[in-house]
Amino acid sequence: MEVLKSALAFQQRTAIVAAGQSYRYRDVLSASLAACRKLEGAAAAPAAAPASGGASGNGPRVALFADPGAEYVAGQFGTWLHSGISVPLCLSHPDRELQYVLEDAEVSSVLASEQHAERLYRLAQPFGAAVHVVEAQPSAAEQQQQQEDGQEADELEAAVSQRLVGQRPQDGALIIYTSGTTGRPKGALHTHSSLLAMVDNLCSAWQWQADDRILHTLPLHHVHGIVNALLCTLRAGACVDMLPRFQPGEVWQHLLRLQDPVTVFMGVPTMYSKLLSMYDHMEPSQQQQAAAAARRLRLTVSGSAACPTPIMERWEQLSGEKLLERYGMTETGMLLGNPYRGERRPGTVGQPFPGVQVCITNADGSDAGPGPGELRVCGPQLFKEYWRRPDATADAFDEQGFFLTGDTGVLEDGGYYRLLGRTSVDVIKQGGYKISALHIESALLEHPAIAEVAVLGLPDAEYGETIAAVVALKTAPQATSTAASSPAASGANGGSSSSGSSSAASSSSSSSSSGSSSAASSSGNTNTNGNGSLSLHDLRAWARDRLPPYQLPRHLELVEAIPRNAMGKVNKKELRRQLFPEA
Repeated sequence: MEVLKSALAFQQRTAIVAAGQSYRYRDVLSASLAACRKLEGAAAAPAAAPASGGASGNGPRVALFADPGAEYVAGQFGTWLHSGISVPLCLSHPDRELQYVLEDAEVSSVLASEQHAERLYRLAQPFGAAVHVVEAQPSAAEQQQQQEDGQEADELEAAVSQRLVGQRPQDGALIIYTSGTTGRPKGALHTHSSLLAMVDNLCSAWQWQADDRILHTLPLHHVHGIVNALLCTLRAGACVDMLPRFQPGEVWQHLLRLQDPVTVFMGVPTMYSKLLSMYDHMEPSQQQQAAAAARRLRLTVSGSAACPTPIMERWEQLSGEKLLERYGMTETGMLLGNPYRGERRPGTVGQPFPGVQVCITNADGSDAGPGPGELRVCGPQLFKEYWRRPDATADAFDEQGFFLTGDTGVLEDGGYYRLLGRTSVDVIKQGGYKISALHIESALLEHPAIAEVAVLGLPDAEYGETIAAVVALKTAPQATSTAASSPAASGANGGSSSSGSSSAASSSSSSSSSGSSSAASSSGNTNTNGNGSLSLHDLRAWARDRLPPYQLPRHLELVEAIPRNAMGKVNKKELRRQLFPEA
């Protein structure tokens, strides 16, 4: 609601730039009212689908399937003007996943861009949901603007304000579905109050101003893209320059632009890695221009996955500033962040935002001091509930009302938190040690031949778990793998025995052995494709100067690419199931 009120105060400023068209805040609000009226008309129709609401604060659910641009914002704002709950859908999801969300959220209406309307008609019909096309008109010529501005602005403000009367902060506003890495996706219901807490915290912490301009390339069905990059910008009266998807070449083109320069960029580590890779292939004169463009950015934020140290260091060399890492979840919004002004400590996710309480606990819920232990959090930005899942909601909180994040972390000097990863997949329990897979990944990414790496824990009869590294080389690999003998061995012991290939991440194979290091180096288990090679023996030998012996991988799996979701996250449970089915 407050973001809508802010939009009224900035009616003449440019809100959105997309596909070569500019839209003022007034244009977006006009389109939002048009979308709201379509929803009102559908609700008044005799055959309208029933929608729960009333005292529960849960209004009608309205799915949103629109390309990044003014239509998306108009759909979200229009839903809120209708006192509804916006349910953003992922543009790249297959029909089956979209149908799951439509049914699970009990959607009564769908707002869709014109090019997607036919598909949504087909998908929504079985659920009785009405489909409406959401449209937005770009800014008119300057002379026409001046003729229209006065009376129309007053009428627009009156129409918007009228529809906000009676809406409450505790009313439902947004359902965002989780990534589904631990089962079917769950809808996390956020209220207007929780969204405002997220937005205002970030606007203050990151010093958003009306003259900012963000280049937006993030998916618009996650907190990162919706709240951090979009709603914060609109709350400040700033401009969102929207691209339909992340493409490093297009991003560099926008960053290089001197007129209306970009001041803010947010991305996941993979995006920064691709930008750096493209920079490496530029001509020297282009590199000079790109470096100047990177240095014009006042704020670059990395999140949704841990940013490896090599990427952090290279971006700082290029731009002169450290990436700002932060930590949050679908259910919580942003919880922790490195400071905008102050020490940005690499490898940490910073300190709690105002109003956020954090504690570290043991498995039984007892205080773990500085850790390691599970992070539990409390604050005004937490979600209200998992939609239609009261048992899951109850299980997600402890008796004190703290949300169980499922992430393991430690508290360091200065109040900075360091994440060891997801407790279920990123904390490897080996021979009495609790080992962070993220720490090993960061170290291995310094290897000159490695482009991507995912570290997994595999069951081991002697040590509990053992360390496996799934690696994609900077050049396409052949299918090979090896395994070493002991997690505590200081040498690069290893041997081989092939167990076939998997289709999980292109070509790959796996093996385990208790042979010697000479077996690994002489048995043919070395990747080679004419441009590069890597064996477990070589990897362990290289890593000995960077990792203690018990953190050296015992298994090496080479793949062409590591599959990631839209936010750059790796589903390690699925990766382990496909590449190591015996585990």
